[in-house]
Amino acid sequence: MNPAQLYLRVKGDLHSWKWWSSWLVIVLGCTVMSLGFILFMYPYKITPGGIWGMSTILHEIFPAVRQGWFGYMMDIPLLVVGFAVFGPVFGTKTVFASLITPLLMLVLPYALFPDIGTQTAETLLWGRLDLSDDLILASIFGGIFIGAGVGLVVRAQATTGGTDIIAMLLQKYARVRFSNGLLIADAFVVVCSLVVLVGIEGESPTLPLYSLLTIWIAAQIIDLVVEGRSYDKMMLIITERQDEVRAFILDELGRGGTVIRSTGMYTGREKDMIFLVVSRREIVPVKQRLHDIDPGMFVVVVDANETLGEGFRSFEDMKNS
Repeated sequence: MNPAQLYLRVKGDLHSWKWWSSWLVIVLGCTVMSLGFILFMYPYKITPGGIWGMSTILHEIFPAVRQGWFGYMMDIPLLVVGFAVFGPVFGTKTVFASLITPLLMLVLPYALFPDIGTQTAETLLWGRLDLSDDLILASIFGGIFIGAGVGLVVRAQATTGGTDIIAMLLQKYARVRFSNGLLIADAFVVVCSLVVLVGIEGESPTLPLYSLLTIWIAAQIIDLVVEGRSYDKMMLIITERQDEVRAFILDELGRGGTVIRSTGMYTGREKDMIFLVVSRREIVPVKQRLHDIDPGMFVVVVDANETLGEGFRSFEDMKNS
């Protein structure tokens, strides 16, 4: 791409609402994630993995340094290493998200605590949101906020940096799957919290358990925000009465299907397997009708994470969401 083409592309992006909205989504996501930590994690010393879980631990060791500064201390070196190893794979959006999040962590407490030097549960929102006696509720809402924030950032085609970079490095050099790399990084933080907060600070040994609850909830919310919740069902059907099933699918159900040639491992016989996707409201009557056609048929029903194409959500809807 020559300079003139690059200029025209950038100029076009600047006049595109979709381009601007993606940056606004990143800001919103980083803000929601930051609120999750400030409102529900930091006051109760819950450490749900990642850079910001580690910042809680370091803040306990060095209370004069706020969590946002620890975020910069860890995020910036990781970004430098990431760029050196992976090149421009991160993109400007990831750099932006990685740098704005610590800033939000530093600024937002001024609006949420009457005394910025005393960020405790008793002073949070002037004492109106003290969940010290209900840490499960704090863990749940913390997971929801953090998961929703990270999910929004990922939907805008960025990441929040931090342990994502560690996971990528483990994947490249240790041949560890990306998801397992994230799990290792988060587990390391939880172990550190067990040593520091429980072993040294004398906090309750149940704190790491609340951290694990938050990690799990955040993971579910990230999946929900990024991929959406699909209630479609995928059916794999093997039957001796294929013509009747075909007639039901095409004529009664008004859908299409795919016939896949397969071979039984035990018998060695070749069979036709019908691949069919139906909506949530159709699954019960479809199963009943298939049973009426052939009570001895073999059927596998699994969740379809997302269904795109004729009769379901269109690709255009996916692009605009």
